[in-house]
Amino acid sequence: MLHQRKTAEIEQQLLIEAIYLRYHYDFRGYAQSSLKRRLQAALTRFDCETLSQLQHRLLHERAVFPALLDYLTVQVSDVFRDPEYFRALREKVVPLLRTYPSLKIWVAGCSTGEEAYSLAILLREEGLLERSLIYATDINSTALQRAEAGVYDIERVPGFTENHARSGGRSSLSDHYSAAYGRVVFDKSLRRHIVFSDHSLATDSVFAEVHLISCRNVLIYFDRTLQDRALGLFREALCRRGFLGLGAKESLRFSSHAPAFEDFVAPERIFQKRGDA
Repeated sequence: MLHQRKTAEIEQQLLIEAIYLRYHYDFRGYAQSSLKRRLQAALTRFDCETLSQLQHRLLHERAVFPALLDYLTVQVSDVFRDPEYFRALREKVVPLLRTYPSLKIWVAGCSTGEEAYSLAILLREEGLLERSLIYATDINSTALQRAEAGVYDIERVPGFTENHARSGGRSSLSDHYSAAYGRVVFDKSLRRHIVFSDHSLATDSVFAEVHLISCRNVLIYFDRTLQDRALGLFREALCRRGFLGLGAKESLRFSSHAPAFEDFVAPERIFQKRGDA
C-alpha cells in the first residue's frame, strides 16, 4: 500500500513537471492534495488507469491538454457570488474609489467571467464604469473565451438576480443582459470596459498599477510559497492605499506581505494597502 502511494506521488510529480516543460503551465506550487483529487477525476475522463498513461497521452495527443486544463483549474463562479462581499465594496470601498479620476481593477483568476461582469454592473450602478477598466485574467484559455462571450444558461438567472439584490443592487439585473434561446448574454457596453487576458500568478509579473484587486477562492489552491508569490504581485500592483479582496477562507495572516496591509472590512476579507508599503 505504501509502495503504491509513493508510486502515485512520483507519477503526479512527473506529470506536473511534464505539463510545465511541454506547455509552460506551472502547477508545481499548487496544493498537491487538491491536484490529486482533480487528477483522479481526470483519469476516468481520459480512460487511463494511471497518471503515467495520462502523461503519455498528454505528451503525444495535442487535444488532451486543453481538456485536462479544465480539471486542473477550478471553474466555479457566480454573478455577485457572496453578495455581502459586493455590498461591502459598494458601501465601504466605492466611496474612496470615487476620489480617483480613473480606475483600474484586476480580477485575478476570473474563471468564466461572472465576477468581472458583477464588478462592471456595480461600477455602472455607482456611476463609475465610464472611467473604469477591469483586467480579468486566468490561465485557462477556454474559460477566458467563455468569459469574453458573456453568455450563461438562463437557468442560472434567478440565482444571479437574488445575489444582485442582496448586494445592494440599484437597478434590475435584467437591465444589463438580453435573453434568447435559453441563454443570457451580458451587454457589450459592459464588455467594453473589461479586458480578458491570459496571466499566471505562478509565472507572470505585474502588468499594471491598479486600485482594486479581487482574487477570491484562488489562493486556497496554492501552497504557501505560491500564495506568497501571488500576494507579492498584488502588493506590487496596488497603488498606495489600494484595496485587495480575498475569498472567505483565505487570509494574509501567514504571508510575508501581511505587514503591508491592514484590515478594511475584515468579515468580507477586504484589505487596504498601507500608505508606507
